[in-house]
Amino acid sequence: MTSTENGSRVRRGRPGHSLDSLLDVAVAVFNERGYDATSMEELAARLGVTKSAIYHHVSSKVELLRLALDRALDALFAVTEEPGATSGPAIDRLEHVVRGSVRVLAAELPFVTLLLRVRGNSPVEQAALQRRRRFDRVVTDLVRAAEEEGDVRPDVDPAITSRLLFGTVNSLTEWYRPDGGLSADDLADALVATTFQGLRARPS
Repeated sequence: MTSTENGSRVRRGRPGHSLDSLLDVAVAVFNERGYDATSMEELAARLGVTKSAIYHHVSSKVELLRLALDRALDALFAVTEEPGATSGPAIDRLEHVVRGSVRVLAAELPFVTLLLRVRGNSPVEQAALQRRRRFDRVVTDLVRAAEEEGDVRPDVDPAITSRLLFGTVNSLTEWYRPDGGLSADDLADALVATTFQGLRARPS
């Protein structure tokens, strides 16, 4: 067994059945049927393995959910720690976080989709929502800092601006498909061009 970042134990997998492939299938089924409506029997059938083969990787369905949500959240928080998000004018850091979040969404689309459907129905979901709120505060602080630096219009509350901005980012899960011919960078360019036009302060 190995330890994850938060100290919980995850079993090493058998050859031919990786934890990543298990997570990919589990998240797909969770998104299709809903987490609560999905049984371990259904996951085993979709994978073509026995339930015991799944339990060799993880201890429970709850553990699968936690790993899936952490994968999306860890990727988002990693963006906020990149050099482009930690140095320079706040408006540039905000743009970096927005672009990075779009890239995460494109790369981890099923996992981000699952994250956005969480409603706090269990301790694992509540913990994920707390981390989402922490991420929202990072974005709001960037908007506020950009406003103080004179680069963001001051007539809209930073918290509202943050929600509108990331409401647009999150809405991409409803229609974006990685195989649809639009790259993550092109998608980020389009989103920044349309949202930051109204966000930036107007010349006096």
